[in-house]
Amino acid sequence: MNNAKQVDELVARLKSEGVPFSEAVWQTALACVGWPYVFGAWGAYCTTSERKQRYKYNNVANILQSCQQLRSSDPKGTCNGCKWYPDGERVRCYDCRGFTDWCLKQFGFDLEGEGATGQWNSKKNWKAKGLVVEGIPQGVIVCLFYRKKDDQTKMAHTGLYYNGETCECGNNVQHATKINKKWTHWAVPAFDGVIVPEPTTPAPTPEKTLKKGDKGEAVKWVQNELIERGYDLGKWGADGDFGKQTQKAVKAFQKAHGLPEDGIVDEATMKALEERLYTVTIPCLSAEKADEVIKEYGGSKKLEG
Repeated sequence: MNNAKQVDELVARLKSEGVPFSEAVWQTALACVGWPYVFGAWGAYCTTSERKQRYKYNNVANILQSCQQLRSSDPKGTCNGCKWYPDGERVRCYDCRGFTDWCLKQFGFDLEGEGATGQWNSKKNWKAKGLVVEGIPQGVIVCLFYRKKDDQTKMAHTGLYYNGETCECGNNVQHATKINKKWTHWAVPAFDGVIVPEPTTPAPTPEKTLKKGDKGEAVKWVQNELIERGYDLGKWGADGDFGKQTQKAVKAFQKAHGLPEDGIVDEATMKALEERLYTVTIPCLSAEKADEVIKEYGGSKKLEG
C-alpha cells in the first residue's frame, strides 16, 4: 500500500511530465487503493483526531471500529502496526464524494457540491451527462453515480471510471474493480485546460512568513504538518490555500506552543512546526515521573490504566 507522501510524489511527477488529465487522475486514484473510507472526510491524513472530527456526521460506529485506537475491543495506544500506517507513514482518508473531488482537484478541477447529489446537480461540474445503460464515454475520466432506492431525487454514491474499470470507496477502503451493474448515471468533468506543472517549493525559510490569503506548496507543507499533529483543517485538508480554517489551526498550534496567537507562520512558528513528533510508550511510569520526562525532553503525556 502506498503512503500519502508516495502519492503526493506521484502527483508531482504526473504534473511535471505533462500526463493528460484523465490518465493522471486515474493513476492517482489507483495509487490510493487500500486507503480507508471515513464518512465526511475529504483527503485529510487518517488520524484519530481526523476520525473524531467526523463524529458530527453519521456512521460513527464505522469511524470508531475501523480504527485500532478508537475501537471498543482491544484498543491500541498508537497507530503503530495499523495497516493504514504503513512503515510509520500516514495515508489519507475519504468518503465517496471526497475521493472523486480530491483526485480531480490534484490536477486543477474542483467539483462543486457538498455531497454526491450536489455534485451531480451542479451544471458547472460537467461537460456531458447520461445514463449508464446507454453507454459510458471511453478514453476520458468519468464520475459514476447511482440513485438512492428510497429517494430517486438524490444520489447515494459516486466513484471514478476509466475505460471499463472503477475506483471507489466501499467496504471501508478505496478499491478498484471492473464496472458492475449498480451504477445508473455518468458525468464527464468539465475540465478543458492543460495540467500545468507546479514549481517545487521547499519549506519556507525563516525570513518568509505565511498568512491568510497565501497559496502554494509552502502553505501545503504547513497544512500537512498541522494535520500530522491532529489539527483540523476541515474538508479542504492540505490544499495549499491559507484560509480561515488554516488560520484557526495555526492559532491553536501557537497557543499550544506558547507563541503569539496571531495566525501568522513566522520564524518561531516555523521552527516549532519543523520539530519532529514521536510517540514513546513507557510502561509503569508515574504521573510525577512523566512530568519530569516532559520537562527534560518536551512533549505531552497520556496516562493509561
